[in-house]
Amino acid sequence: MPMNYDTSKPLAALFDLDGVIIDTENQYSVFWNGIGKTYLGRDDFGTAIKGSTLPHIYAAHFSRMSHVQNEITAALDAFEADMDMQFVAGFPEFFTQMKTAGWQAAIVTSSNAAKMASVYRRRPELRTWFSSIFTAEQFTRSKPAPDPYLFAAEKLGVPVQNCVVFEDSVNGLTSGKSAAMKVVALTTTNPAEAVAPFADLIAPDFTALTEREVRRLVIR
Repeated sequence: MPMNYDTSKPLAALFDLDGVIIDTENQYSVFWNGIGKTYLGRDDFGTAIKGSTLPHIYAAHFSRMSHVQNEITAALDAFEADMDMQFVAGFPEFFTQMKTAGWQAAIVTSSNAAKMASVYRRRPELRTWFSSIFTAEQFTRSKPAPDPYLFAAEKLGVPVQNCVVFEDSVNGLTSGKSAAMKVVALTTTNPAEAVAPFADLIAPDFTALTEREVRRLVIR
């Protein structure tokens, strides 16, 4: 058992949303690549901004372009209202394993409240499954900064060494690692070789994971 594991506290599973719980990242890639091509002349914009909050995207790429921001926001709201929100393969079953084993669980997403309203309409069970859902409005800095995951751990009352992060984007994986947490990378968005430097464990989806395997990342 690692010396830094706090036996007096529970374990916590911190899940990103898009590309981890719901299989939406490829849809977002299409949307943001289109935005990048239209406004910036870039074909790879979707990859560059994965895991970032909307305010961060605007500040970094569309600063002082309020008319463009308004156009993008309107297009994004319409796009998200019609998105397909299927679960990533195996997620409900894996989540049941984690909860049965006593893990605390939270969603830590760069999505904002407006996006989450669309998610809840299609996936109302998420509000029942997760007692804590942390969104973009609550973070001082966006992923890849550690702030979102550190904020979640603090609110849950769980030390970072007891936390495992589930992510798919490089920005999200970097955020989890920078928070000094164990990180599981799903290859739903990026190939294994791209996420390997940031991951303690790699899986194609949740059908390839078990609670016991994840627990061993923290308790050996």
